[in-house]
Amino acid sequence: MAKTLNVFNKISSLRERYYKASIGKEALIKLITEAEVAEQVYNSNAIENSTLTLEETEKILMQIDLDRFINEREIFEAKNLARVVSYIDIKAKEQELNLPTILLLHEMLISNIRDDVAGRFRKDDEFVRVGSHIAPNPKEVVDRLEKMLAEYNAASNENIIKRIAKLHLTFEYTHPFVDGNGRIGRVINNYLLIREGFVPINIKFIDRKMYYEAFREFDAKNETAVMEEIVGKALTNSYHKRLAYLEGKKVITLVDQAKNNKLSHSNLINKANRQTIEAFLEKNVWKIGIENEKK
Repeated sequence: MAKTLNVFNKISSLRERYYKASIGKEALIKLITEAEVAEQVYNSNAIENSTLTLEETEKILMQIDLDRFINEREIFEAKNLARVVSYIDIKAKEQELNLPTILLLHEMLISNIRDDVAGRFRKDDEFVRVGSHIAPNPKEVVDRLEKMLAEYNAASNENIIKRIAKLHLTFEYTHPFVDGNGRIGRVINNYLLIREGFVPINIKFIDRKMYYEAFREFDAKNETAVMEEIVGKALTNSYHKRLAYLEGKKVITLVDQAKNNKLSHSNLINKANRQTIEAFLEKNVWKIGIENEKK
């Protein structure tokens, strides 16, 4: 509880800095957002066992030919998710999240992949299993999701990290769709964060082991501590990245930071993973913004 509160207080401070730094820099914010789409798509699909690399994902989104055969499903998974990620950046500011919106996002995501299940919840005997977890009866899906949204909105005065963590775990526990639950769940996280004036997060593929540990914790104990840590880390990371650019800092790798200051690279990586320094992952490389030397 205290750990999450400390992270939330830190994020509140970063958020205030972000608002100040972003004044008059709408074009730069748009560039950062657009540049991040491929990373969002790569990480979310990789968590779901996509074989695409970040470079291949970028090429698909830029319609550049690849060096190997990629099956049609993975190509549509990349293109569709990119469309959804870009769509919610605008839609979230206009429309409160509700079940019709979730269904629309799912239809956009799954079209040309599983048209038979796109844009609808599980029904009849469509039971699904993830590992040892068997999702609730399809008849319970709508009621569970309505309760999930009601509880999220009723807790509007509470810590955003806890609210997002609980909602995400509840959504994935319910597994309302036949296909695409993980990706839609992570899209919903960002929909709500954007709507409430926060920056979107990117849950990284390298954190997949911890991510699935969060689901096991929720299944076994109905607790959200691990997911809170993931959300807090991801949100801090997003602010560190944006502030490095918006505050006009010089962006360098942690490798160069270590060399330039005769520091231990492994120690810096450890601090970056804990987000105790203002480092961020960009294209799978740890970077940091440093003050430009005054002439």
